[in-house]
Amino acid sequence: MARRTLVLAPNWLGDAVMALPALAGLRRQFPGDHLIAAARPSIAPLFEMAGGIDEVVRVPAGHAWHPAGLRREAAAIASAKADLAILLTNSFRTAWVVRRAGVAERWGVRADLRGWLLTRAVPRPRQRGAHHADYYRAIVSALGIESAPEPPRITPPPAAFETAGALLERQGARPGMPLVGIAPGAAYGKAKQWPPRRFAELVVELRERFGAISVLVGSGGDRDAGEEIERCLPGEAARAGLVNLIGKTDLLVLAGVMARLRAFVSNDSGAMHLAAAVGLPVAAVFGPTDERATAPLPAPAHGVPAHAILTAPAWCRPCLLRECPIDHRCMTRIAAAAVAGAMEGWFER
Repeated sequence: MARRTLVLAPNWLGDAVMALPALAGLRRQFPGDHLIAAARPSIAPLFEMAGGIDEVVRVPAGHAWHPAGLRREAAAIASAKADLAILLTNSFRTAWVVRRAGVAERWGVRADLRGWLLTRAVPRPRQRGAHHADYYRAIVSALGIESAPEPPRITPPPAAFETAGALLERQGARPGMPLVGIAPGAAYGKAKQWPPRRFAELVVELRERFGAISVLVGSGGDRDAGEEIERCLPGEAARAGLVNLIGKTDLLVLAGVMARLRAFVSNDSGAMHLAAAVGLPVAAVFGPTDERATAPLPAPAHGVPAHAILTAPAWCRPCLLRECPIDHRCMTRIAAAAVAGAMEGWFER
């Protein structure tokens, strides 16, 4: 009987995408295992789109140490009937929940005083200046598993692709139009967000240079940013170059929308990593965060242009702060024309 191996995935979309090469390594190392990804409901569809994963278990999001929440999480993990759990998370809480779920073998990083909860604990990787995907690769490597060298690749299901096409058409984006995705939001504070007025300027640049329609995407929490972009557009002609899908897609349909785009522009965000995994060239705007650690991973598809990383000189970056205490110069100094210029040649495919 095949061993049932469960991987407890990171909780954030970008981290989950960056962990996919580690899961691909597990698939190669243990081809006979029944490989299960355990993830928060908002992230779980990602693993349904990634190859090599046999089952996805949705683990409800808990609230600190609330007893009812802990019971629900443990029950969800226990339902997988796993023989082995590999934790790509670092917290004491997740190790405690997996142990409570009754998984006999529990492998992970010795961090947050949780070593005694694990049956096999490895030191936390210390890779100063390395990419965060290499952090997950280092965890599985320390466990004796060689991670996959290629970047992550996901494929939206046909139903999501068709739903995305219908949604775009209803919003006025007809088939054959060159479409560029724009994700103006970002978790972890507003310092990571390029100003809405710059995105509005970019919408105009993309229309004038490439005849492209810009498609805003994001969660409901990004609606304010999307509305501000619309307000900053100079007149009806400019607004005709924009489709706003913020808050109108789940993760599967978002991936389906991305599969219909030519390119993507984003702050350092989960959407940025998802677009790269779908196979898009990404123009990524970085300010307070470190592009060496979280840049989109190399394009996985043959013939896809290399990603463009946009930064501006500022003595204070990368500060990793949620809010800028001065004038946000690391982001405001990046011009829309520079972003559009970095995308030259991306529309000739």
